[in-house]
Amino acid sequence: MPHAKIAPSLLSGDFGKLADECKMLLEFGANYLHMDVMDGHFVPNLTIGAPVISSLRKHIDGYIDCHLMVTHPLQWVDDFGKAGANNFTFHVESEDDPSQVITKIRNNYKNMNVSMAIKPDTPVEKILPYVDQLDMVLVMTVEPGFGGQAFLTSCLSKVAYLRERYPDLDIQVDGGLSMDTIDAAVKAGANVVVAGSAIFKANSLSQMIKALKSRIIQGGFPE
Repeated sequence: MPHAKIAPSLLSGDFGKLADECKMLLEFGANYLHMDVMDGHFVPNLTIGAPVISSLRKHIDGYIDCHLMVTHPLQWVDDFGKAGANNFTFHVESEDDPSQVITKIRNNYKNMNVSMAIKPDTPVEKILPYVDQLDMVLVMTVEPGFGGQAFLTSCLSKVAYLRERYPDLDIQVDGGLSMDTIDAAVKAGANVVVAGSAIFKANSLSQMIKALKSRIIQGGFPE
């Protein structure tokens, strides 16, 4: 049975004190530290890369969950594997052969999981040939590229479709998740929830993390 996991999105945090915030989030009960990596091509925004992950790894032991919104994920596998990323999520819509990305990670980086993301307008069928080879599937509930967008309820049909067919799969949702939207996502079958603004804009980060995780547990996923 997949477990309930909360993954604060550090895109909403303060990059000037990234290590301190990561330590704090882990102390408050965060399971993953979600790092959004954007190349300015696949999405119209540019963020951090592998050197930041490498620097962060020197200060924290937590699970670093990297979501690569990049055109050519294959070229970044080595950088993130060597930097100490625990998970490498790439998009099925990228221009590289997904099987090559998966194979390279499996053959060379035993300590790095491999996951795949799917955008809101992409049919869920496009990801099905690869699900059995993945550690997690990320269903985007906003268009990737920027934080703070409104939650797209229409994407939850993909979550439900995947949960019905893969009951043991970790299914992550990312985009617009808050106390107002998490119940619908969990009911559809999501057990890994990425939340940025909802956590970092809360009066109490620790209470918000606990509240969000409790909703996943109440939805039937064990802690």
